[in-house]
Formats: sequence, structure tokens, C-alpha cells
Amino acid sequence: MCSVISRVNPVQRALALTLRLRATTEGSSKAAAEIRRFCPGLSAVTDPLRATSRSYCSRMALTEGLLFRQLFESESSTYTYLLADTETKEAVLIDPVLETIDRDLKLIHELGLNLKVAVNTHCHADHITSTGLMKKRLVGLKSAISKYSGASADMLLSEGDKISFGKHYLTVRDTPGHTDGCMSLVSGDQSMAFTGDALLIRGCGRTDFQQGCAKKLYESVHQKIFTLPDQCLIYPAHDYLGQTASTVGEERRFNPRLSKSADEFVNIMNNLNLPKPRKIDVSVPANLVCGVQEV
Repeated sequence: MCSVISRVNPVQRALALTLRLRATTEGSSKAAAEIRRFCPGLSAVTDPLRATSRSYCSRMALTEGLLFRQLFESESSTYTYLLADTETKEAVLIDPVLETIDRDLKLIHELGLNLKVAVNTHCHADHITSTGLMKKRLVGLKSAISKYSGASADMLLSEGDKISFGKHYLTVRDTPGHTDGCMSLVSGDQSMAFTGDALLIRGCGRTDFQQGCAKKLYESVHQKIFTLPDQCLIYPAHDYLGQTASTVGEERRFNPRLSKSADEFVNIMNNLNLPKPRKIDVSVPANLVCGVQEV
């Protein structure tokens, strides 16, 4: 067929190729599935597995005008997230870690960003936030945390509050249970949710210290996170197995704790018998003065 097409004039060739492509497209569901698998969100997907990706850059092209970076601190296995408006250069930093402050500030400077808010999803027990020192090095930066955390910050947030940066924003959803002051941050188009320690990939935060309550955590996740669209990408504060993201649909189906009944979940959480976090005695007091601690 290719040799026949090559002998006709350009208009005829274009028409023939169009008809050929149209006929081929009807049988290309497998290729379309591959596209959806590697580029979640390009079309409406009902199967949560079809919306799954582990790509660091999968969100960059899907929310117009949004810059997104996922950064990792290896000692506490903490993820720090940088989001920015590509036009105004206004940016937000989620869960920054003291040990990686130079790396984070270098990236912000290289990208020419104006960091407006550094926000912590809760009062961390396994690392010290870098917001205090960062405020000393970036003029105008504001720190933020839940008003229920018991910590101090420039912005004390609660359900429905918005953190704006350029034309984008993150909406606060209170998700207590790991601590009283846990919150999740959801992008304006509900394509991304930053869940802190409330919901991890195939796991969740522990509930045996810092006002922890298994029943409250179960209700938080089911009411505030699992009600988001199936294809919404889940970005947790930690992962210990090298996983970078999940989806709401995936976790609702496959999370070995939170896919159970409330009673089963409470029983699981009450019998974890985990060791005390190694840095809790240092981290919690420092993080309670979030954004203003002397370092």
C-alpha cells in the first residue's frame, strides 16, 4: 500500500493516509491504554489502575502552568514538594527538611522562583523542619501549619483554607489521626493530594503517640481523601520502599490497612508495636516553634 500511495499526488496521498489511520485507530485500544498508563489524567479513566504512574514528571504537563518537583531526604525518607506558577514564579514548599535546606534553596534560586509559603503537613516527629532557618534566608517567606498542631507559624490553617501561588492554589483538608494537627493539601483541580503522614503508599501514619487516634485517622482518610477522584495522585510525606506516588483509587482498593473495616483498622493499628521514633525528643520541641526556632 505504501508504494501505491507514493505514486499519487500530495492531496490524494494525504486523503489515503487519513482513511488508513482512521481504520487503524478503531483497533488501537491497546495503544491507547498504554498512553493512559504512562500519562495518567489525559482522559477520563474509571479503573484506578489505569491512572497509576510512578513518574517524577507525570504531573508537569497535565496541569497547565504548574511547575512541580518531588525531592527526597534519605535519613528520614521524607518527601519535600516544590510547586510554582510558571508565569508569576510564585512558589510553595511542602514539608522541607533541615538537612536539605541548601539543596532546596539552590533549586529555588536556579529556577528563579519567589517562595511565598513553606508549609508543614503536621508537627513532624522524625525530622526538624527547615522553615525557621529558611525564613532567615528568604525575605518575605511565611511559614504555615495546622492551627490544631499546637505549633507556632505565620499562617495557622484549617479546613477549607487556601494557599495561593500565582493562578494556582492548594486547599486544606483537616485529616487528624496521626496527630491532631495533620492536614492534607489538595490542588485546585483535585489532580494531586499531598497527604503528609495521614495516607502513605500502601500504608498510613502510626497512631500511638502525639494525640494519635486510629478511629479518627480512619474517618479522616475515608471522608477527606478517599472522596477525591480515583485518578487523583497521592503524594505522601514519606516512603520507605522507593515508591514516589499512588492514586486515590489504588489506595482505596489495595491499601492493606485502610481498605479494611473501621474495626479491623483499629485492631491493626493498636497492635503494630513500633519502636519510638529516634529523633522524636529533638524534633517535636523544635517543630512546635515551626518557622521561628533558633538553629
